[in-house]
Amino acid sequence: MRKLYTGLAWTVAGAVVIQAAAIAFAFGGMLNLVAEGGVVDKALLESFQAAGVGEVGFLIHGVVGGVVIPLVALALLIVSFLTRTRGATTWAAIVLALVAMQVTLGFSITDVPYLGLIHGANALAVVAAASFAALRMRRRSSQPVPEEAKTDAVAA
Repeated sequence: MRKLYTGLAWTVAGAVVIQAAAIAFAFGGMLNLVAEGGVVDKALLESFQAAGVGEVGFLIHGVVGGVVIPLVALALLIVSFLTRTRGATTWAAIVLALVAMQVTLGFSITDVPYLGLIHGANALAVVAAASFAALRMRRRSSQPVPEEAKTDAVAA
């Protein structure tokens, strides 16, 4: 269970990196569209046919951020109950709370664009918390078990 927990934590952190790459790709494609003489307006956004190079980046960012990361964070919390390691559930809950905040911020950006500043900073917090959870579990599992804990013998 510890390896699964660690793997899930690293998956959350890695998916956030994919998020950053996807949105950078999308934004670069949008800038390319404008540089080539295209216009970004409401009609283009509602048609979903920008035909730009980076348009798929918006789709990747939406699916990974709105579905994949929340499901993996929830799985991390569930697995944390089975690891029976002190602090695992706390850190999994922190990761899930940060992910929930991230999703809420992401869907609220269209109403309040300034939330994008917090959305980006919170992404770093998600990566940090998930990485810390994974590294903490790795340190716990690499610590040697004391000799007296390995046997059922009663010391005289």
